[in-house]
Amino acid sequence: MSIGKTIRKIREQKGITQQQLAELVNMHRSNYSKIESGERELSVTALAKVAKHFGMTLDELVNFKGKVPTEEKIEDKTAMEQLKLIGTLDEEDKAMVFRLIDTIITKKKFKDFVATMQ
Repeated sequence: MSIGKTIRKIREQKGITQQQLAELVNMHRSNYSKIESGERELSVTALAKVAKHFGMTLDELVNFKGKVPTEEKIEDKTAMEQLKLIGTLDEEDKAMVFRLIDTIITKKKFKDFVATMQ
């Protein structure tokens, strides 16, 4: 299956329009439709954007096995599995997760401190 047909299949399964993906890769919808029909190719940068939008790696998109990844529910995982999932994030997203955790822990410590003062 061509990469264009793969993207179309995943896009349709996820309920995403051609217009949405065309905007993601900064292209007119009519030009984008040529990608899905195999008349045009996407750059690696654009493919990476599409893969990320689909919640996939570039390798998963290019070597698509016919199964769209399901949404991960981190709360259903053990602490170790949660850490592994966080480890798969890019550095900016990891930093955001850790800042959020730091904020929550600091808030709890502050509440505990105030409670001991009363």
